[in-house]
Amino acid sequence: MKQNTSMEKDLEIRSQDAMCVNESQLSHKWYHNIKYAVVGIFFGVIFVKSEAISWFRIQEMFRLQSFHMYGIIGSAVIVGIVSLWLIRKFNIKTIYGEPIHVSPKKFNKGQIYGGLIFGLGWAATGACPGPLFAQIGAGATVIALTLLSAIAGTWVYGFFREKLPH
Repeated sequence: MKQNTSMEKDLEIRSQDAMCVNESQLSHKWYHNIKYAVVGIFFGVIFVKSEAISWFRIQEMFRLQSFHMYGIIGSAVIVGIVSLWLIRKFNIKTIYGEPIHVSPKKFNKGQIYGGLIFGLGWAATGACPGPLFAQIGAGATVIALTLLSAIAGTWVYGFFREKLPH
């Protein structure tokens, strides 16, 4: 009973930070995750081919010189909106029949500060968390420093999370 209460509290805390927190109760063999690696590699190829990992394209976006990145990001936002609407409307479940729960979010000023810090880091490094691995895989090994910085920033946030305004 105590462990279940601890898991529920952990899930509640994590649901404040994520749009969708789903914990599968199923257990699978290690090779079950290979499909996620394949999808990740495919996603990385899409990033490379669409030039979403290009430092020059990212700089064009922040200088308001090109619509290219806004088109990619806007397309992703539309796909996300439609996908969430479909999941909610038709009560879609995972491929294993488990329910998908989408938690409601409350706005807070920390999101503004976090967004500004994220945007400044993105503009300065030419990398955001999604394409980091694709950039490294494409040969931009200097981005490994950005990856380490992102990991360090995540750790620092986790360490100070309870003390920050939410």
